[in-house]
Amino acid sequence: MRTSFFKYAILFIYFYFTYLLLLITIQYIPMRFDVAFLRIKYEEILLLHYKIAFFVHVYTSIFLVLLGWTQFLENIRRKQKDIHQLIGKIYIFLIVFLSGPSGLVMSYYANGGVIAQTSFVILSVLWMYFTYRSYAFIRKGDFINHQKFAIRSFALTLSAISLRLFKYIIVFLFHPPPMDVYRIVSWLGWGVNLIIAEIIIFKLFIKSTKNGIKTK
Repeated sequence: MRTSFFKYAILFIYFYFTYLLLLITIQYIPMRFDVAFLRIKYEEILLLHYKIAFFVHVYTSIFLVLLGWTQFLENIRRKQKDIHQLIGKIYIFLIVFLSGPSGLVMSYYANGGVIAQTSFVILSVLWMYFTYRSYAFIRKGDFINHQKFAIRSFALTLSAISLRLFKYIIVFLFHPPPMDVYRIVSWLGWGVNLIIAEIIIFKLFIKSTKNGIKTK
């Protein structure tokens, strides 16, 4: 009973925040420079490379959140391999060539100074690295390591959701200054996700291996 409740609670949070991200993305269609986040980036948006990076990141990242979770559905992964592979290729391409590099450019201009900037640089680099490693392993037919790095990659994709969730929680409980909030959630947003990912990997693969169970 508790497991089912926890599962549905996680799904509710995921889809609710995905819906919020979709609403945010829609604000930038057609391309606008005076809405939402860009209202406080009035200097950066004058820079052509930042402008390109921002809209590439916004327009592509929403698809990663919308599509990424389907890669972990067993029915698709095992019974509809063509769909799984197609979505996987789109996911990898978007992160390695578009969302990741554009996020890296934006990291340099992140609010919160060097603390937040450092966090987002690390996030962007790890995001691209984990995603590429997942691809490299599946090319070698190494399904176990492919799945491990896919979990790590999607955990960082979900930082778009967890960052906002932590922000709401911290503001509600403690009411710190806005820039302090941003510095804190810049690390919590992906750090906690990665810890959870490693716990999931341990339970799915390490313990299974010790018990003599193979995971495909």
